[in-house]
Amino acid sequence: MLPVMGTRICAGFPSPADDFLDGELDLTRILVKNKPATFLWRVAGSSMRDVGIFDGDVVVVDRSVKPKDGVVVVAVINGETSLKLFRRGNPPSLTFANKDMPAFPMDDVSQVEIWGVVTWTLHKPRA
Repeated sequence: MLPVMGTRICAGFPSPADDFLDGELDLTRILVKNKPATFLWRVAGSSMRDVGIFDGDVVVVDRSVKPKDGVVVVAVINGETSLKLFRRGNPPSLTFANKDMPAFPMDDVSQVEIWGVVTWTLHKPRA
């Protein structure tokens, strides 16, 4: 558990009344709904940058969540694990979330498994 400084932090003009300790914060209680099904992955690459997931970020992935249209998933495609944007359809599709990358090719012989759904992204501050 980590100490919590106030209930919120102002992103505008700070209030002197917010300078107090407000208990502890258990990140597991916030980030994890199903502990046995939840995993952390460190992101490598920039294929998901248009949805705010960057190289070096950590994603929280829940294997018990069913993917909905537009969510980021961990997909295993022909044995390779990667992050993709899930699109419902007939058939469903997986895409990159980086407009500078070519379309993600997936042919009829691709073996695809949705491993889990990204529920949170943890960023390092960008300089």
